[in-house]
Amino acid sequence: MNNLTNKLYIDTEQDALYQELIEQLNLQDLTITDDPESANILLASPPRISTKLEQYSCVEWVQSIYAGVDALSTLDKTPKFTLTNVKGIFGQQIAEYVLGYAISHFRHFDQYKEQQVNGLWHQIPYQTIDTKSMLILGTGSIGNHVAQMAKALGMTVYGVNRSGIPPKDSNFDETYHIQELRQTLSQVDIVVSTLPNTKETNGLLNRETLEQCNGVLVFNVGRGPTINEEGLLAAVDGGSVTHAYLDVFNHEPLDRQHAFWNHPSITVTPHIAAISVPEQVVEIFQQNYRNWHSGFKLENVVDLSKGY
Repeated sequence: MNNLTNKLYIDTEQDALYQELIEQLNLQDLTITDDPESANILLASPPRISTKLEQYSCVEWVQSIYAGVDALSTLDKTPKFTLTNVKGIFGQQIAEYVLGYAISHFRHFDQYKEQQVNGLWHQIPYQTIDTKSMLILGTGSIGNHVAQMAKALGMTVYGVNRSGIPPKDSNFDETYHIQELRQTLSQVDIVVSTLPNTKETNGLLNRETLEQCNGVLVFNVGRGPTINEEGLLAAVDGGSVTHAYLDVFNHEPLDRQHAFWNHPSITVTPHIAAISVPEQVVEIFQQNYRNWHSGFKLENVVDLSKGY
């Protein structure tokens, strides 16, 4: 905390817009600097700063513009600054992505589009979404919001986390411990990963775990390393996974020669399930800065040893 003049440096993909939005707030005792070495506060995209942290020698607090911070939490040397991320603004976007694709799948919208091109009038039997069950890996703000939206459509929704304890204001019908993952996978129709990238989540969905599924839809809207790519391909080809909708990958952008691109049972999207809207990020930064300036606890502090 610093009640004297605080110096903010901005390092994002949209610096000019973020600067304009923050200047409009007229936050007390805050100036924006173009000198990274003089800044004590940093508003940043973690991947952009992870390779040049030495430039920010005076930084005490970093406000990430993303929820995911694995570019910083997986470094060999743990940074000394306090890191906060953004929460509570991605749930609606993620829910629309997951439920939109799920409804399209069960109602055969892609097939009808193909039939229209060929002038075919053929009705395909379908199932409604309220007959389905969903397992969400990760019961944080995003997973809990997806659960809320899925339940509003009549689905049964289960959650998996490290403790087996439901989150506050839980929207899950049941919450299971991560050690119960395998038996839970066999009972559901849709699996959604919202997990961060940690040692515990790396490769969690692999050939052995995915073989427990019974023709599920798999969504990865968390972090790429949660899914073992070879294991997923084997599960899709073997039928335990009917279709995989992937928005995040081990390496981005996805290599043009990757097998996912042309696989008929895999949908690839370019990390767009949820995007950071600068106006919403700045609202979170504003509240956190006021906490910082007043000596109060920052919100959404990341435990770098855990990665979230």
